[in-house]
Amino acid sequence: MVDITHKSFTLRIATAQAVVQVSRSETIEAIVQRRVPKGDVFEMAKAAGLLAVKKTPDLLPDCHPIPIEYTAVAYQIEEESLRIVIEMTVKTIYKTGVEVEAMHGASVVALTMYDMLKPIDKGVEIQTIRLLEKKGGKSDRQVHLPTLKTAVVVCSDSISKGVAEDKSGRKIMEKLQPFAIEVSDYSVIPDEKSGIQDKIKSLLSADYKLIIFTGGTGLSPRDVTPEAVSELLHRPIPGIAEAARQYGQQRVPTALLSRSVAGLIDDTLILTMPGSTGGVTEYMDALFPHVLHVFGVMEGKKHD
Repeated sequence: MVDITHKSFTLRIATAQAVVQVSRSETIEAIVQRRVPKGDVFEMAKAAGLLAVKKTPDLLPDCHPIPIEYTAVAYQIEEESLRIVIEMTVKTIYKTGVEVEAMHGASVVALTMYDMLKPIDKGVEIQTIRLLEKKGGKSDRQVHLPTLKTAVVVCSDSISKGVAEDKSGRKIMEKLQPFAIEVSDYSVIPDEKSGIQDKIKSLLSADYKLIIFTGGTGLSPRDVTPEAVSELLHRPIPGIAEAARQYGQQRVPTALLSRSVAGLIDDTLILTMPGSTGGVTEYMDALFPHVLHVFGVMEGKKHD
């Protein structure tokens, strides 16, 4: 199966549709009046659809087992066209979507109706089976932004001295590419308080809107990036670092030791991330693209 371990839990919703076409108005009457010999068509088909949703990963090899948290079936009878329109809605809070589960459920509802109706109507057909809507995935979280002047700053004594090679800063830039964010300033500085604060002030004066630090968030007395950044923040946003740490801890238990902070200086967002490649990968996966919504919120406030 496709690797989804890097994804976050979000509310996922999908609605699928299937259409059953009958050939006689008497068939519709029999369904509504519950006179079909095999039983109550709507209730039987609904039960089959609920089972189908839960059984989807048992039948589709590449489908992940998902905790199904809500399933609903709705019917609409179109008497003039002799059609029964089925809608199946499925919800979960998980790392991947439920559109296949919804389509599978709708398909089995339709197939059950076909099976129950064929003794009284030889002209029954299953027509369109399609996805009507899905919410909660990556495509539903697209953030449309103006160009963000962005800087990536590596805080490391050893890298600044040329003793070690930067990997985390370059990983951040790589992770920003899918969001069309180009880094205008990439620099390596010592993990030293006054130097970090001077760098922030120079970037602010150059109108940078997104500043990402990597390194200096550990437990060593030499790691001072969080303190240096915190002193300048006008509005801390604790939830950003909390979300990243929680995401990381689900994968590496020691992620809880990170002292990363995040917040705003005027309308500039500053993020601090660990200095390891794995750490920044987890932080970027946890925070982007939804952390960029802060700019949309601030833009909305300007027009309130």
